[in-house]
Amino acid sequence: MTHYLTRFRFNTRRTDARRLLTSPQAMHAAVMSSFPHLLPGDPDTPRVLWRVDHTSAAAVHLYIVSPTPPDLTHLVEQAGWPAAEGPHWQTGDYSRLLDRLDKGTTWSFRLTANPVHYVRNQDGAPTKRTAHRTPKHQLTWLLERQERGGFAILTKPERQRLVEHGDEHLVTVRSPRPLSFTKKQDDQKHHVRVTAVTYDGRLEVTDPDRLRNLLTQGLGKARAYGCGLMTLAPIG
Repeated sequence: MTHYLTRFRFNTRRTDARRLLTSPQAMHAAVMSSFPHLLPGDPDTPRVLWRVDHTSAAAVHLYIVSPTPPDLTHLVEQAGWPAAEGPHWQTGDYSRLLDRLDKGTTWSFRLTANPVHYVRNQDGAPTKRTAHRTPKHQLTWLLERQERGGFAILTKPERQRLVEHGDEHLVTVRSPRPLSFTKKQDDQKHHVRVTAVTYDGRLEVTDPDRLRNLLTQGLGKARAYGCGLMTLAPIG
């Protein structure tokens, strides 16, 4: 199946842009409205992944991976620069990159995910989904998913490691961003909390088919709310 990668830049001076950036639920609705032919709630609806990146230059971008190109006209009008000359967003054929994922090739990656685990507070009680709080556990969560994901995070030469244990891998875990919102389900309101953690690093492809599936279907929970999208870039 063909997939597309889209990038859109927000005009953070606009009120609607700031509203979207502080509400993963509103952002999800805005992203999905870019695909009017996809039916919400339909189990056969193809996966759409998205992620918001805050760059060092203070620019804020929305990335979308989707089976068809999105129409972001409404986002341009609400949260972009509608008076400026286009193009207002960039969409490319993602399949070209996916086809280059040969076993043994190495890439830079960025992933925003919701690393969670399940705990039982007392005997007999149901398990509860809980976010990993420390960078060590957040990294372990990702490392445990390497084989199933078709990749291996590269390791540092020993001389470059700052400590004897815990600094082996070429990956940075950035401070998590707690997201919270109220979701209505079955005529009841539920308070949802998501911990979004961003990983930047380098990986080697170990199973191209598994990695292609991860890149188009996502990794972990809260994929509807800006988590799960990994993107790759050539090294160098």
